[in-house]
Amino acid sequence: MGTVGLVMIAMLLLGFPFVITLITPLMVYLGLEMPLVNPQVIIQQMINGFAAPSLVTVPMFILAANIMTSGKAANRLVNMIRVFVGHIPGGLAITTNASCTLFGAVSGSTQATVSAIGGTMRPMLLKAGYSSSFTLALIINASDIALLIPPSIGFIVYGVVTATSIGKLFLAGIGPGVLIFILFSIYVFFYSKLRNIAILEKASWAERKQALKEGIPVMGFPLIVVGGIYAGIFSPTEAAAAGVAYGLILETFLYKTMTWKKLVQVLLDAGIVTGVVFILVGSGQVFSWMISFLRIPQQVMPAIIGTDPTQLQLIIVVVIAYFVACMFVDPIVAIYVLSPIFQPYVVATGIDPVLLGTLIVLQAAIGSATPPFGCDIFTAQLIFRRPYFEVIRKIFPFIGILILSTALIIIFPQIALFLPQTAGI
Repeated sequence: MGTVGLVMIAMLLLGFPFVITLITPLMVYLGLEMPLVNPQVIIQQMINGFAAPSLVTVPMFILAANIMTSGKAANRLVNMIRVFVGHIPGGLAITTNASCTLFGAVSGSTQATVSAIGGTMRPMLLKAGYSSSFTLALIINASDIALLIPPSIGFIVYGVVTATSIGKLFLAGIGPGVLIFILFSIYVFFYSKLRNIAILEKASWAERKQALKEGIPVMGFPLIVVGGIYAGIFSPTEAAAAGVAYGLILETFLYKTMTWKKLVQVLLDAGIVTGVVFILVGSGQVFSWMISFLRIPQQVMPAIIGTDPTQLQLIIVVVIAYFVACMFVDPIVAIYVLSPIFQPYVVATGIDPVLLGTLIVLQAAIGSATPPFGCDIFTAQLIFRRPYFEVIRKIFPFIGILILSTALIIIFPQIALFLPQTAGI
């Protein structure tokens, strides 16, 4: 596999798209080291990667998120939260945390949340006196909560790869998401107070009533998706379809922002994003097949975890592996490649797959915001036109809080497991 690594590094340095850097080295390896293997197996494995019926939810949730982000949902949500907490120390930063958390229930995507909430909140944060680096770090890391709050593409992919209930995974992400929101809010409260950051004038009850009237309908989306799954009314696929219908009704008839021209653009954008996601899924499946075909796990894993690992030892190894991997590659690819490697050991040690899935998606969220190559760092660079080192300068306290959250979930697993254990699914 040294050939694969060298070709991949060379292509990354030359600026090739990430998907190409995954597939091409494998083709080179097959040609040089396994000439008897038909190259068509790559295409077959890519098709196998996105053939799972559960992946139907992915384009539906992407479409629902595009509908909601194309209109006024993000601004209404931000305003609803701001009028209640903007007057306390760190109020605008707490508004950012809460908006990212709640918007995660609409978008399920960290990048979409960085764009929608960050674009609205960053000018307000800068005007209040926060440094540019702090606002960028806050937006990037608060947006990572979106990967835990359902609907989450990370949970869908993990559920497909490991045959774990996606409905239970969705519910398991809520507790950790709320925990991270609380810890982030405590941090920004004291950060703002120590630096005497300006606070907003307290909103009147009339302003709060109006903001609630405009913002509460946005919360119908998570109520339909999460409430419907929790109550056993919807499967995840049905919830995704219901979310699309609700988004169309909200933006067309209530907010009146959806036109035929905009709807066509929303559909095209959803198709492009879906295509990118499914190419990543297929590429991850190819890489996973190659690793399995060469029996790399059987050669490497015993040296890493021993012959009889405890549950805690395995959890720690898995957490570190995903954290490091997601600093360098897209979380979807990391989940596809690493999950089959660890799955036999997970089954053998009896670790709850829902708990492990929650920890894995949390590591995907942390890695997405961690240097050197966390994908949200480059998303923020692109959206806000700021240099790399400015984006990452104030990021590390937030990373520390996310690592603390990981430790708390390992010590107190009911943070993740309470809701799925009490649900009727």
